Amino acid sequence: MEHHLLEVGGVRVSRREDLRLITGAGKYAADWELPGQLYAHFLRTDRAHARIVSINVEHALEHPGVVRVYTGADAVRAGYVKPMTMLTFKGKSGMQVRVPERPVLAHGHVRCVGEPVAMVVAESALIAQDAAELIEVEYEELPVVIHPEDALAPGAPQLHENVPGNLPFEFEAGDAAATGAAFAKAAHVTRLKLEVTRVAPNPMEPRACLMAYDAREDRYTAHVHVQGVNMMRKQLAAYTGLPEEKFRIMARDVGGAFGQRSLAYPEYCVQMLAAKDIGRPVKWVASRSEGFATDSHGRANFVSGELALDRDGRFLGMRLDWIAEMGAYLTPTGPVSHLRNPSTCLTGVYRIPALYGCWRTALTNTNPIAAYRGAGRPDIAYVIERLVSQAAAETGVDAAELRRRNFIPPEAFPYKTPTGSTYEIADLPGVLEKALKLADWNGFRERRRRSERAGKLRGIGISTVIENTGAGLFPKDEVQIEVAANGAVTVYSVSHSQGQGHETSFAMIVAETLGVPFERVQLRQGDEEHPLFGNHTGGSRSTVGAGSACHLAAKKLIDEGRALAALELGVEPSQVEYANGRYRTDHAERTVALGDLAKAKTFSVTAEGSFSSTFPNGCHIAEVEIDPATGVTEIASYVTVDDCGRVINHTIVEGQMHGGVAQGAGQVFGEHVVYDRNSGQLMTGSFADYYMPRAGLLREITMEEHPTPSKVSPLGVKGMGESGCTASLAALTNGVLDALRPLGVQHLDMPLTPAKVWHAIQAAQRKN
Repeated sequence: MEHHLLEVGGVRVSRREDLRLITGAGKYAADWELPGQLYAHFLRTDRAHARIVSINVEHALEHPGVVRVYTGADAVRAGYVKPMTMLTFKGKSGMQVRVPERPVLAHGHVRCVGEPVAMVVAESALIAQDAAELIEVEYEELPVVIHPEDALAPGAPQLHENVPGNLPFEFEAGDAAATGAAFAKAAHVTRLKLEVTRVAPNPMEPRACLMAYDAREDRYTAHVHVQGVNMMRKQLAAYTGLPEEKFRIMARDVGGAFGQRSLAYPEYCVQMLAAKDIGRPVKWVASRSEGFATDSHGRANFVSGELALDRDGRFLGMRLDWIAEMGAYLTPTGPVSHLRNPSTCLTGVYRIPALYGCWRTALTNTNPIAAYRGAGRPDIAYVIERLVSQAAAETGVDAAELRRRNFIPPEAFPYKTPTGSTYEIADLPGVLEKALKLADWNGFRERRRRSERAGKLRGIGISTVIENTGAGLFPKDEVQIEVAANGAVTVYSVSHSQGQGHETSFAMIVAETLGVPFERVQLRQGDEEHPLFGNHTGGSRSTVGAGSACHLAAKKLIDEGRALAALELGVEPSQVEYANGRYRTDHAERTVALGDLAKAKTFSVTAEGSFSSTFPNGCHIAEVEIDPATGVTEIASYVTVDDCGRVINHTIVEGQMHGGVAQGAGQVFGEHVVYDRNSGQLMTGSFADYYMPRAGLLREITMEEHPTPSKVSPLGVKGMGESGCTASLAALTNGVLDALRPLGVQHLDMPLTPAKVWHAIQAAQRKN
């Protein structure tokens, strides 16, 4: 698709944010400065599990330029010991989640490498770093458990007294008895044990926070990167026990998030202690090494899956045994996103009469897990789509045909799934047929023969997926619109962009609804002078939630302006018409512009909306070529056809897709956080050890849309932010396995590195 410029009312415009961001004019968390600020550095433990015998900070305090040193005793004294959890539903047999304490500085014990044990506050960042090296900590080593299956095994080392068996929560969805009956009558059962690997989100902007305290107002101001100011405020309040109104959250530009920026980290709360205690702002900027070790990680799911089919290849039932690793502590988003989202989409895009899934969360001596792009949606899509492609290979049915045979048909929507979700409108067969044509599915055999003649292995993989969007911490989204006397329109939202282009797309929605020039509309995100109720940016929900609220607010502005314009024109409101920023009537020669209504006083409206889940869906087809001499895999072709509902902004949709597929490809071919199983040491703590996708990995994507407008959103949008990541994991892995299957290789877990693929080829050739 060729969509480099956008159109509003027939006028072409460019993305508004780009010039500022690419010319270095952005303002990120580390760019904030306050008079008299001090600098923090955290001493982090080098042990995965140990009891803190003693901690001596005297030499650090004596170091010139050091103002204070804080330890776990200060955290406990303040009561900053337990983060909030968003997991509010009950688990298996009515189980309530067991949330372990997590003092914002370790107290008594350390439970993962990188956990902060002390914070030095000094006149400069380098002084604080030097002084931290003078702190003496004596540890008593404790047994380490790294793998979640080991953590749940009888006799495993226990991390927390209030979490017996290292099992904070167990959850089930579906009907176990009905699923068992379906398997009993199956003609064929496909089984796979899969790992959705632990990854480090690695946003471009390192974590940073500048915390200030105003004694007169008894209020904290946090300059920090966010995905939404309200979510950050609520978490800080819950962690510290303070009222939400005690927090002012300031953010402007955010250099990537991927779910990782949705958390209020313990370090921010320690900075609160210091800012109030000392009476000066405290700034901290993490190093990239700290980021690898202590920014929340993603994925880390271990799933045993079974798919039952009848003699005609119809799906009868699916059963999953799922272990979700949580790391040493529960984050607010980690357990809920790894349980709710997979169970919501447990049937995938298929009509599967009987479903059952059991989820066990597991605590290990590793960095905590939180939401990461897709937050459980790519994980469940990967599991289902790997099972379906494996079943196709085992039964000899074409992978596309097996999917076609089992799709939820268009006439069945809205579709109530066996686990209680209601999928809205979709055209799954239409999406599939368009993707097959674009990928030239039927011509693959000839391309495979050409690769064979060149000594290469070629495979084709397919993934047809659906995901839920729109979920949020708050039940509604508010947007405020103000009109100035000069006709300028300012939109206020608490949904915060981290690169998605809100300043452009939200302005487009309002400009189109009002019929005014795009350049007249400006967006302000998270403005503390305009407090609003609403959700963060995440879960592909921004345009569904805040974008829809923008549309409703613009319509409300027109309606309320009509009554004011009627007074100006001396007629009844019913006699006033609105178009293109002006009110007119047949009973008066003059017109009234929107700006005219703001000459006496500010003209503004606030609108709200509550939006349930939408369900974007799509089909991705990946073709890969493998060099058996090296194990190197090349992505020869990648095709996407997605239904994200109405498209507001083609350029942004394409960018979201490119980024999501690239992240999926990174995880498939190399990204993997690895801890040493014996010591708990992080083995992939830098870019020298941790693979990141590069430009050459994914050279080109063929993208098309197949929209069915949402009935949930007044704009007809469904969301797009996670689609690329959700579908690409399975599409690429299925492609690699299709290339290797003729050699006898039936299964490999991510990451599919050249070494792993080469060894699999060598082992298969020795057997043959």
